[in-house]
Amino acid sequence: MKSTLTLSAALLLSVILVAPEIAAAAGEENPTPPASQNKSNKDTQTKKKKDKSSSAEDFLNGYHAAYKLIYDKSDYEGGIAALHALGYDDNADVATLLGYASRKLGRYDDAKVWYERALAADPNHAVTWSYYGMWQAEQGNLLKAKDDLEKVRLICGTDCKPYKMLEDVIEGTETY
Repeated sequence: MKSTLTLSAALLLSVILVAPEIAAAAGEENPTPPASQNKSNKDTQTKKKKDKSSSAEDFLNGYHAAYKLIYDKSDYEGGIAALHALGYDDNADVATLLGYASRKLGRYDDAKVWYERALAADPNHAVTWSYYGMWQAEQGNLLKAKDDLEKVRLICGTDCKPYKMLEDVIEGTETY
């Protein structure tokens, strides 16, 4: 357990030191690389630290590229394909972004599945609760959206970006 935490901390620090422009480009959506998951069960458990570092870096690079496709270029289809190519659909950040892109494409059933999958991976993922609340508001269920807003408040308070975004959607002053 201690070595996993140490490795995770070292990976995160190396990514921050080696690629600060990648971390900055992600803004609020900077995921932690999946440390204990293998991309496809083909990897052996005897991988070297260098390989794991490369895998984490590959994940972050791929995630940020998909993030840019979705948020900067509104290329939701391309972003979805890039996220699936990572092989980490059960990662809360990946699943949330898949839900967001699906929602923007009008695929509301798919978006719901992805948001629920993200919450299964991390029940305290504020961005997911915020986007799921937006999904609820778009479905006309403002009461449920307000419940989700309360969940966001409990996770990160009223000054965090996920809270403010969902609050704006509920008030009808913004769309995301």
